[in-house]
Amino acid sequence: MGWLKDPSGDNHPRVGFTYRIMRRFSRSLMSVWFRELDIVDNENLPPEGGLMFIAWHPSGLIDPMLMHASLPGRLSILAKHTLFKIPVLGRLIRSSGALPIERASDSNDREESKKRNEKLLSKVGNEIALGGRLLLFPEGRTHTDSSAKRARSGAARIMLQAIRKSEQLETPMPRIIPVGLHYSNSQKFRERAAVILERPMQLPPIPEPNDELDKIWIDEVTQAIDSELNRASHSKTSWEERRLIWKARSVAYAERIKQSGGKMKKPSYSESVIGARRMRAGWEFVSKEEPEKTGTLVKESIEHFDEIESLGLTPFDVAAKPKKPSILGYLKAISIWVWSAAWMLGLVTWSAVIGNVPPYQGNYAVMWYLKKGKISAPIQGTMKVMSAIIMFPIWWITASLMVTWLLLSPSSPVFSLLNMHWLLAKLTLLNPILVFLILLVWWPISGKMHLKLYSKLVQSWRMLKRWQRWRDDKLDWQLLQGRQQKIGAELISLGDSLVLPGDPDWVEPKTGNDDNLSVHYRN
Repeated sequence: MGWLKDPSGDNHPRVGFTYRIMRRFSRSLMSVWFRELDIVDNENLPPEGGLMFIAWHPSGLIDPMLMHASLPGRLSILAKHTLFKIPVLGRLIRSSGALPIERASDSNDREESKKRNEKLLSKVGNEIALGGRLLLFPEGRTHTDSSAKRARSGAARIMLQAIRKSEQLETPMPRIIPVGLHYSNSQKFRERAAVILERPMQLPPIPEPNDELDKIWIDEVTQAIDSELNRASHSKTSWEERRLIWKARSVAYAERIKQSGGKMKKPSYSESVIGARRMRAGWEFVSKEEPEKTGTLVKESIEHFDEIESLGLTPFDVAAKPKKPSILGYLKAISIWVWSAAWMLGLVTWSAVIGNVPPYQGNYAVMWYLKKGKISAPIQGTMKVMSAIIMFPIWWITASLMVTWLLLSPSSPVFSLLNMHWLLAKLTLLNPILVFLILLVWWPISGKMHLKLYSKLVQSWRMLKRWQRWRDDKLDWQLLQGRQQKIGAELISLGDSLVLPGDPDWVEPKTGNDDNLSVHYRN
């Protein structure tokens, strides 16, 4: 993927060297953590003026690190003040643009805490008025719910200050940009993620300075932010409902490919997210307008999904099965698997093992200890990233020093072995500082190369298993495919009768309204 470019011009704060280094670190870490990462709809970003990015907070430290890596320009990030007291992490997040904010519940002196926060929020508001960019999680805390938590008023209060200051200075109007954060599984290594930049919110006119009028404006904007977070995150009342929508999207996608005669292939994660948005909007609209239609379809879908899941299959497995699975496809999957495995046995994997397995195992031990304490999933993800940030660089430095000593120290047994051959002896003449720096860079590079080979290996193994299942005559494939095609055809029929997000004639809902309120039947 390509990272977004920073805005240029005098109206945008300069992105300093330290911030660039920390952002490069975040990007490197996120590109390792996720096997696929998409940033979508960056054309929604206004070319000038300050911005406040808002998002829900389902995944602890992973959320701000992903946003820090993905969003262009220099971001200021409001973070819980206790994080700044943690050794190493505190310095890292401060260098990344984070600013400490206190919760009243975390302070012994609530009045002093409130005054410090008001001063900070005023300062941040002034920065946004001058073209600065702020990342904020209005819910105030991380969670594992399937929908966004109720937004707090801090975001609206900052924006009120920013707009008033902007009018005073006659600078471009600051805007609020909702961001959809979507993960296939944020707590699991090598999953997929998408960052969806929504259109700027339309805010009500700013009132004349008056405490009562200000409170009314802040409450109205906070309520709109609450709605926008739920819309951007595709909120549902339960994770079961979210999973049902995603599986229904997969079935509709596969059936549409079949009807068009196209080649069956998995869409990118961002395409899947957009498809899920369409499915969610249409489903909620029809459920209200014609509940009898969706009632039967939901029942049939749940029964079908439960059955194929019990067989170890996915909707894609059922849809993609060829009429007569040939031995050639099976042999191709074997060939890709063998090719990936062969490369993994070489220098890349041995370097990856030396440079990354010890800290990975240390990270695993930390997580095992934390899980015994029954810590929530977002906190587990946060601690996993934090311990990795500390353990991996320390081990890379240690391993580089050890290998440099083994290669270049006369007292090393490896040094003696190398000098037994005239060509290998040349290695012992290298500059130790140069060798150390090369090794320090090589460990993470070899780890990334290994992960790509490993992903290829896993994908080919899954394809191998898929071909094995396809060749299993004990399964009633005709029944499974017929039922899934029926469900898919009904979903497509419903979708084609509606104007949904992404259609040429789609009109985005007003700020504070969910997508289903803009869905309507085609004439």
